[in-house]
Amino acid sequence: MAASNYSLKVNRELLDPNFESYRLSLDAIPTYNVELDAAVEEVKLKDTQYTLEHMRAFGMYNYLHLDPWYEDSVLFVDCKGRVLSLTVTLDTALGKPREVYRITADSSQCEDRLCASLSLTSATWAALSDGTGRLHLLRTGKRGDSSQNKWEPLFSEDMGEPFTILHSISHVQAGVHTMEVLLLRIQKDPQETKGSGYSVSLEWITVANTEKKYETTKRRVLRGKSVPHYAAVEPQGKGLMVASEKPFVFTHVDGRPVELPDPEPMEVEKTDPIYFWQQTAEDITVCVRMPEGVTKEEVQFRLTADNIRLGVQGFPPLLEGQLYASVDTEASAWIIKNDKSLEVTLQKRSEGPMWSELVMGDRRGECVMSDEQAALIHERLTYLTAEDLNGNPDKDKPPCNSQELEDCDGFPEDSFSLTHFDGESLKPTQVVNLGSHQYLFTVDVNPCDMPCLCLRHDVDALVWQPRPDQPSNMWEHIATFNALGYVQASKRDKKFATCAPNFSYASLCECLRRSFIYRQPSPVETVLFNRKQGRQVGQVAKQQVASLDSDKPILGFRATNERLYILTSSNLFVLKNVND
Repeated sequence: MAASNYSLKVNRELLDPNFESYRLSLDAIPTYNVELDAAVEEVKLKDTQYTLEHMRAFGMYNYLHLDPWYEDSVLFVDCKGRVLSLTVTLDTALGKPREVYRITADSSQCEDRLCASLSLTSATWAALSDGTGRLHLLRTGKRGDSSQNKWEPLFSEDMGEPFTILHSISHVQAGVHTMEVLLLRIQKDPQETKGSGYSVSLEWITVANTEKKYETTKRRVLRGKSVPHYAAVEPQGKGLMVASEKPFVFTHVDGRPVELPDPEPMEVEKTDPIYFWQQTAEDITVCVRMPEGVTKEEVQFRLTADNIRLGVQGFPPLLEGQLYASVDTEASAWIIKNDKSLEVTLQKRSEGPMWSELVMGDRRGECVMSDEQAALIHERLTYLTAEDLNGNPDKDKPPCNSQELEDCDGFPEDSFSLTHFDGESLKPTQVVNLGSHQYLFTVDVNPCDMPCLCLRHDVDALVWQPRPDQPSNMWEHIATFNALGYVQASKRDKKFATCAPNFSYASLCECLRRSFIYRQPSPVETVLFNRKQGRQVGQVAKQQVASLDSDKPILGFRATNERLYILTSSNLFVLKNVND
């Protein structure tokens, strides 16, 4: 299964071109404080953990965990090895966090110990790492405020070098209860002689209930050179998604090396295009080569607003997939020309925008420009090859000065990509180039689906929901936070970012004290008037700033629809009504 290029498709209906700005609100945010009787188990980096990847993976770890199955329930691990749970129902009567499990092993003896990490696998299961390399799978029973259950360990195994848990899921496969757990390590790499000497390892572990006990049934290892911004196993364990600045490849399965594909030769024989296509602002004309003598009865043609399928009876499809943009099916048609080619006319639904490709990810065709289009492009590029040098470039249009760019105008290198790996072949099936889309945060919206990831698009922040069961639309744009991409770039001390599962607000926090809340536009009680644009304003997006009564670093940061939770080493702060 070869990797195919894929483009994220923005839902224009979720964008607001008239968004102006966030207005600072001075309304007080009710803040409640729970004092902890033991400090949060913060593990600081050692001298040997000096690389940027160590800092990204472990130095910026979020010690607070939100339970997506039970509203307003958060968990963390303290220095006594206790897993503590707090469920909030009444803010003015906050109780003490309740112990649900205790790590009994003495982790202080481990030289390369990492922080304990937790992943809520399902409504009744959890995965826990003690930071020394041991993985625990715990049957929690129903969690939440009304539950007094102690968590029961049903699987505990040493997995080798210390790791943190990135993601875990639970499913039933062929009648067998199975859990998939994704682990992250940063390991010494003898082959990494030019860089830091370390490489990043992801291990995908499958644990199944065989013969009335849970055992490891499969271990798969991926390697890369950067800590992934996003990594998650898809439901039913059929695949894996990874967003990272450097690519990952599978290297081992159950301890055996995976045969890596041979590098492509430098010179590849170019095959003739299967089809040619030409476009104007209004329509597209496609000419497809076909076997000679084909009749119209043998032609198989199916067209919807967003997809096309074209072929000949008894042969594989010649053209199939998602169109670059929507078309008007009623105004589109096809005819056979010269008994050896098929000409298809597609009427664009939106006139004006030019398509960069006909079918998403299909490289078997060739775009042919008309004489008028070529002349227009030539005219626009004439200044690049003019005989007269521009002695004074600042006269009309000064060139871009990189020193004048703001921090928010920077973006990761072009290799930053989002990849879907097939669980059987272990090969990438969809690859999205995210070179200009800065990663912002990950959020659980629906615990039955994969976690969403939020990316910067221009100045906005767009939330994408993975849909692994929809190969033609594998990442769906489901929400937008206006101008948040631009706003967050100005926060130099930003540590964590998140949003409410219902997208009513987004929030950022700094390393110390301050957090910023950005609400979606909401109706105003009194009519406002924009003098510059000469129009009334019916909605306003508010910004609020909260400052904690604490001088200790923020270690955890999570949001629900009703509350914002902020964890320091000695306190858990609850901010109420952030979405009203």
